[in-house]
Amino acid sequence: MTHTTLEDVERSLDRATELETAEAVAVLRSAREDLRDLGTDPDVAEERRRALENRLDQRIREVKNRDAYDSGLGSAMNPDEDDAP
Repeated sequence: MTHTTLEDVERSLDRATELETAEAVAVLRSAREDLRDLGTDPDVAEERRRALENRLDQRIREVKNRDAYDSGLGSAMNPDEDDAP
């Protein structure tokens, strides 16, 4: 088994932006598990790990929002001025 680093998790976060929603979610879930595992490693900078955890949560929200917007829900929630009441 290879040792996952914070840099590996960071690369996963960056890579998820280029993937389709289902793939991105899978990569982000794996990154979340890696971060949890790194939480027990005394050699890992806890502050940096937490910062990556926050970025991960934000990226998950971005992917979900992107999916909602792409499916048309976003346009219903943000109508053009011409469509607004």
